[in-house]
Amino acid sequence: MENKLQYEMEEVCVHHHDHEEACCTHHHDHEEACCTHHHDHEKVERRQLDHTYDRIEKKVYILENLGCANCAAKMERRIQELPQVDFANIIFPTKQLQIVSNVEEDLLPVLQEICSSIEEGVEVRKREDEKEKTDLKDIFPEWKKELMCIGTGFLVLIAAIIAQKISTEVSVFIYVAGYLMLGWNVVKTAVKNLFKGQVFDENFLMSIATIGAFIIGEYTEALGVMLFYRIGEFFEDIAVARSRSQIMEAVDLRPEVVNKVCEGKVEEIPAKDAMVGDVLIVRPGDRIPLDGVVLSGNSRIDTSPVTGEPVPVAVEENSQVISGCVNLSGVLTMKVEHILKDSMVTRILDAVENAAAGKPKIDRFITRFSKVYTPFVVILALAVAVIPSIITGEWNYWVYTALTFLVISCPCALVLSVPLAFFAGIGAGSKKGILFKGGASIESLQEVKAIVMDKTGTVTKGCFEVQKVVSSGKITKEELLAMAAGCEKNSTHPIAGSILEAAKNQNLTPVDISDVEEIPGKGVCAKMADQRILCGNRQLLELYGITVKEDQEKYAGTEVFLAKEDEYAGRIVISDVIKPEAKKVFAELKKLGIYTAMLTGDEEQNAKEVAEVTGINEVYAKLLPEDKVSILAKIRRNNGRVMFVGDGINDAPVLAGADVGAAMGSGADAAIEAADVVFMTSSLEAVPQSLKIARTTRRIARQNVIFALAVKGIVMLLGLLHMANMWMAVFADTGVAMICILNAVRILYMKRNRK
Repeated sequence: MENKLQYEMEEVCVHHHDHEEACCTHHHDHEEACCTHHHDHEKVERRQLDHTYDRIEKKVYILENLGCANCAAKMERRIQELPQVDFANIIFPTKQLQIVSNVEEDLLPVLQEICSSIEEGVEVRKREDEKEKTDLKDIFPEWKKELMCIGTGFLVLIAAIIAQKISTEVSVFIYVAGYLMLGWNVVKTAVKNLFKGQVFDENFLMSIATIGAFIIGEYTEALGVMLFYRIGEFFEDIAVARSRSQIMEAVDLRPEVVNKVCEGKVEEIPAKDAMVGDVLIVRPGDRIPLDGVVLSGNSRIDTSPVTGEPVPVAVEENSQVISGCVNLSGVLTMKVEHILKDSMVTRILDAVENAAAGKPKIDRFITRFSKVYTPFVVILALAVAVIPSIITGEWNYWVYTALTFLVISCPCALVLSVPLAFFAGIGAGSKKGILFKGGASIESLQEVKAIVMDKTGTVTKGCFEVQKVVSSGKITKEELLAMAAGCEKNSTHPIAGSILEAAKNQNLTPVDISDVEEIPGKGVCAKMADQRILCGNRQLLELYGITVKEDQEKYAGTEVFLAKEDEYAGRIVISDVIKPEAKKVFAELKKLGIYTAMLTGDEEQNAKEVAEVTGINEVYAKLLPEDKVSILAKIRRNNGRVMFVGDGINDAPVLAGADVGAAMGSGADAAIEAADVVFMTSSLEAVPQSLKIARTTRRIARQNVIFALAVKGIVMLLGLLHMANMWMAVFADTGVAMICILNAVRILYMKRNRK
């Protein structure tokens, strides 16, 4: 775990596993192959941010008190229009504003003016390095104040209804007093925004609707609607705050403090103050605070918060440990190797936040739709107020119906719920060690019909192991393996290493040999107690005129033949090891309706053996990198959108050319850079998990859109049929928004994402 999981973005060592695939001859081909598919299949649209600004460092600000998703969209458009700003993006779930500026001046005053002019009370501040607070206790006082106001307003409404039976004048006075108490801030904000040109502001629409109700004599409706609007906004604020808190707590594993050893004493210091070389104490139950190396102690650590891998990993002196994992048993003393901003927990958080910055197509559609939706409903409300009234003469009723349309016209439920659903999906993935590089990656993954994988290091472990020892009968299998180990004990070749490892596991001592002569490209000839020993490929034995006995069983993998005193002694079959979860994973993919294929540069017999064992639908062997790209295009034509999973540097072209590229976290930098999804665990189980998360995210986002539009549409229709009132309209606005928020956040807690 220690070295395999580290630094998926910048510091992953190149995965040298291509001894079977002879990929060293292919390194020069990846750029040319990549170019052929650089702009295919909406590749640009899938990327999270405009490519021009993908690699540019952005200034990040926090928008405190941001509560309106529709307002956030307006802020983003206004800031983007500034001549000093090349790029602007507001991530509503994290309240972050990211900008790329073309000037050195501090834009904070300008940004503050724009944001506060659109939503009163919003404060813009630069993001600090330390952990942003997500504790809901910080905003409890504000909620308490709001709850007291709502409670008082409810009592006033009851008093006004009772007073109406006694004295109309008294009841009207109580209604007006109650309305001013509940609606003063709403009306005041509406007037301010009106002078700023914000005609379709939610506050303005709600003010017009409730004041209009007063004018036509619907006093109870006017006060009641404002009361329930405030209740709806209150619970919506709680739902948004809780969802933000839950999502950020799931992905933000950064420590606030660390226990530093200083002159023999342990002192607690802020995590951001810890430096490289500092010695820290990690007690049982504590998270590993920063990336480093164990100086002393033995323990087992839970890596699931970072990688999703449920099996604890043993660590001891000199073991590498990464931040975010949980120390389960012994006390560890560790040395810091990366400060907080360079540690794994910060990298994961940055990856998630950058992913949240990307807007999928459905989000961009909803943003465009909301710009049209509100003016359309307002115009429709005006038409409903005038046209039927002229025809029927029932001005009061149709004006009242039009006012309900104004209440419904705010698109917050739509604008808020879709990005929140995708952000929750990104958070759910990070909990399982799956890093989506944006909402667009999730969206593309939803439409995948076929999954194509590399073999070595993806379907297999990428390391040789002895699979079978076959003796001719002259000597035992143990003697054969010990003899081979004696011949290979001075070799550094991976095959030699696997033979020595197998002998060690069986407690066999390599035989003593002498007069070792290496035959280039064939093997070795040596002496064992004056007996000639041959160990190598088939050509070596044929060179010495020894006939190799053919076995009825065919073996997939590399075969090492041995001879003793010019007689065939047996063979050792060595091959890459199939990952234990592979068979189960491919069976699960078939249940999900996914067509599977494997592309490899390995020999055809080896590739077919792996495909047969795992249940892969189709296999292509002995491929060059450019061959993989062309075959991927063929599979796409036959099956639809394709996801490619690989980990080698020679996989970068096909990763870039696929509709969705996924890289193993233990793979090469080039593969991880080209991928849309990174599987931190390097486990195949992450493949179906990512599909399920993507499909669940799509389903919930669509549910929110359909539910919000359906409820709003039904209430409008009921209003036209004399069957709806403003109370229902308030539910169609704030009530629907709250339900959509809660629906989006449940992605984090779904143990098993359905098909």
